[in-house]
Amino acid sequence: MNTVRAGILLLVVVAAGCVQLPEDALLTPASLEQRQIETRRFEGIPEADLLSACAAVLQDLGYGVDSTDSRLGLITASKERGALDAGQIAGAVVLVLLTGVTMPTDKSQTIRASVVVYPAPGKSRNDHFVRLSLQRIVRTSNAGVTRSEWLRDPVLYQGFFEKLSQSVFLEAHKI
Repeated sequence: MNTVRAGILLLVVVAAGCVQLPEDALLTPASLEQRQIETRRFEGIPEADLLSACAAVLQDLGYGVDSTDSRLGLITASKERGALDAGQIAGAVVLVLLTGVTMPTDKSQTIRASVVVYPAPGKSRNDHFVRLSLQRIVRTSNAGVTRSEWLRDPVLYQGFFEKLSQSVFLEAHKI
């Protein structure tokens, strides 16, 4: 019986060795660069105040807060936006005229934001990192999903962190 168990264990170990990890599962120079775009350090502010400021900035940017967990330092938020593309619509019209076949077009998108606040190394309990991740899910006119992608544009992250810095400054100075 022990031989059977050892054989099964060996088979599992060998099979696990054959599994190929996705390319983006490991840290690459590009993923490290993106992490730097998504993360900022804030000093001298308690975590609860920083989480509150993050939620306020998200709301100022048009997001509705979906969930918060202060124990984990996590906020998730989302907003709905149109995703109509004139070029795509024109192409769909031409396709209908030429073939009579209708093609679904992008109609709406959900933009999701996840904010994580976690302690920065050091002596102060009031130093934290804030990491923002943005994703969008695009839906078609027939309710299908055409894309789900991470938003990588540094300008989006810079805008959030500039507003957050202003909010933290105002909070710190009780303005």
